[in-house]
Amino acid sequence: QVQLVESGGGLVQAGGSLRLSCAASGRSFSSYVMGWFRQAPGNEREFVAAINWGGSRTFYADSVKGRFTVSRDNAENTVDLQMNSLAVEDTAVYTCAADRTWTWNEYDLTSVLTYDYWGQGTQVTVSS
Repeated sequence: QVQLVESGGGLVQAGGSLRLSCAASGRSFSSYVMGWFRQAPGNEREFVAAINWGGSRTFYADSVKGRFTVSRDNAENTVDLQMNSLAVEDTAVYTCAADRTWTWNEYDLTSVLTYDYWGQGTQVTVSS
C-alpha cells in the first residue's frame, strides 16, 4: 500500500507557473505508474499526466501538452507536476494517483478506474 500527499497548490495569475509535488510513503514506490488528475467544480475528474516506473515515459492530456511536465524521483519517493503558462481553465483540485499495474497502456492511464491509490488533492486557482 502507498499513501500520497500533494503539496504546492495555490493562487497564481494567468500565464504564471506552479510546481506541484506528490510525496509517497509506503513500499516500492518505483513499482507504481504515477498519474495526475484534476477536478474543477461541477466537472468530472479528468486525466492530466502520467509517468512510468523509471520516469522514461510520460503521457499527457492534449489540454496540457507542451505546458505541463511530469517527473519523478524514486530515491525521494516523489512525483512532480511542473505547470507553465497556466490559464483560468486550469483551475481545479489536482490529485496524484498510483497504479500498481506492470503494463503501460495510454488509454487505460486516462481512466480513474486504473489507479489504486489516491491523494487528497491540492487546490490550484488561476486568476485572470
